[in-house]
Amino acid sequence: MAETPPLVLTFAATDPSGGAGLQADILALASIGCHPLSVVTGVTVQDTVGVESVMALDADWVNDQARTILEDVQIAAFKLGLLGSVENIAVIAEIVADYPDVPLIIDPILTSGRGDELANEEMQSAMCELLFPQATLITPNSFEARRLAFYEEGDEIQHTSLDESALRLLEMGAEYVLITGTHERTNDVVNSLFGSNSNGASGLIKAYHWERLVGSYHGSGCTLTSAIAACLAHGLSMEEAIQEAQEYTWQTLKNGFRPGMGQFIPDRFFWARDEDDAADKQFDKVSPIQH
Repeated sequence: MAETPPLVLTFAATDPSGGAGLQADILALASIGCHPLSVVTGVTVQDTVGVESVMALDADWVNDQARTILEDVQIAAFKLGLLGSVENIAVIAEIVADYPDVPLIIDPILTSGRGDELANEEMQSAMCELLFPQATLITPNSFEARRLAFYEEGDEIQHTSLDESALRLLEMGAEYVLITGTHERTNDVVNSLFGSNSNGASGLIKAYHWERLVGSYHGSGCTLTSAIAACLAHGLSMEEAIQEAQEYTWQTLKNGFRPGMGQFIPDRFFWARDEDDAADKQFDKVSPIQH
């Protein structure tokens, strides 16, 4: 029998466009050599332009999906995306608490790329109080970082520094925080990793600079967070996983395509399109994939 690849369990809502959500997670995990396991938390009506509506799945169904597969197989990482409801957040928090040695990677989705609200104040509070204390890594964009770090303080947060936001998120219990900078007005995209340094103090560990690509992308956050989970499942350290996952994600965006009237979609299998492509050769230097 062939060796079993690392198994990663993702909790997310569906996306009919395949750009984000559960479909994005599955594509990215598979592309990086993992076997994706999936728990559906909700069903969305959306396209590449935006999200029209979300129907959260009943929390008992979420619990039963996860508990059934977890009793059968041993997983290497959890990845959380759009969770749909406070009840789902609470039941997922109970599930992951039973597996404290499994890395928990959270993409705290609050809105769609168009700005459609996907998590109300109660859901934000539940994430901060129930999930973040268990998180190995959370990956908010700069907007999400400020909003979650100061979720009890209303709208007076737009000018809060990202360093201060990261420290607040670390105080909630997350081991690491990676704040992505696509929403900031900078020439390059600057993604900043925060955690405890060698002296045990919390703060910035490393800032990663990436060329800002033209266009708007649907599912870049799902891709990055899933890629980090996949790299951790392969046994990489946190900093190694974050570096490789960013390289992979940047290449998916560089090779992205626009199938509809809205945003571009990352090409998670860009490396399979043309064996002689320069981007593929560049990615081969850093990828954990064996292809």
